[in-house]
Amino acid sequence: MKANAARLQLHAVAYNLANFLRTLALPEEMASWSLTSIREKVVKIGAKIIAHARYSVFQMAEVAVPRDLFRRILDMIDNLRSREPAPC
Repeated sequence: MKANAARLQLHAVAYNLANFLRTLALPEEMASWSLTSIREKVVKIGAKIIAHARYSVFQMAEVAVPRDLFRRILDMIDNLRSREPAPC
């Protein structure tokens, strides 16, 4: 019984986080996508990260999400961060 309750709470947190990100960090053309579509096209994409001395390259197939759309998603997520240092 406790395991089912914990699992339900984890699913609720995951749904709320995905819905939060959908409203704040996705471009307008993705607003009508379901959470299942977002998960399958954006989150569950196989990718390869190549790390160099000064930078990292994130390589993924463009069949699900075009490069410019993915870049806008990353930019919108980056804009959610606070730019001011936290007070001590």
